[in-house]
Amino acid sequence: MVEPAELDFDAGQWISVPFGPKVVRAWSMLSSPARKRTITLAVDVAPGGLGSQWLRALKPGDPVGGFTFNRADPRRAVFIAEEIGIVPVRSILADLYETGFGRPASLIYWARDPSWLLYDAEFRSLARRYPGFTYMPAVREAQAGWRGETGEAAAVVDRLVHSVDRLVVYVCGGGDTVNAVRDALVKKGMDRKSVKWEKFW
Repeated sequence: MVEPAELDFDAGQWISVPFGPKVVRAWSMLSSPARKRTITLAVDVAPGGLGSQWLRALKPGDPVGGFTFNRADPRRAVFIAEEIGIVPVRSILADLYETGFGRPASLIYWARDPSWLLYDAEFRSLARRYPGFTYMPAVREAQAGWRGETGEAAAVVDRLVHSVDRLVVYVCGGGDTVNAVRDALVKKGMDRKSVKWEKFW
């Protein structure tokens, strides 16, 4: 950061970059809010894409977005992410565990195959260091030697989330996955308002 010298934001928020009156790109902050002087963004670079071409000239503005964690909520948190949808979730989890969050939380991280599970080693390490954190990777296509869940995201969530009592869920990924996961949880008796979501595509 140059001007301002640091940026206050909540874990899970993004930088909104306008490219005209009706064209906006949102890039999630990968870094924890504890590091206010250096902001790390996660950007899916598309060759020839409008946002990608402008990326090197990016000047961070005010963060926006409502996909943030409410520490005052006493319910147990379950985070569900699809592929690059892990970015705001990683920021939230880093912030929680760097600042002494002592309550149990779980992460179900789904991808088409293991190569798409970004930060997998980091989450495995987090689970070893913090007994209250449970990491459950899942893939659509299992390879030889895979140790984890397999199947579509909603089916995995249906198997792994046994009870929705006193639960709040944060889900981020593609619209189809977000909708399917939310529907699976509602069928278990969860209030739709207890599923916080962010659609990346």
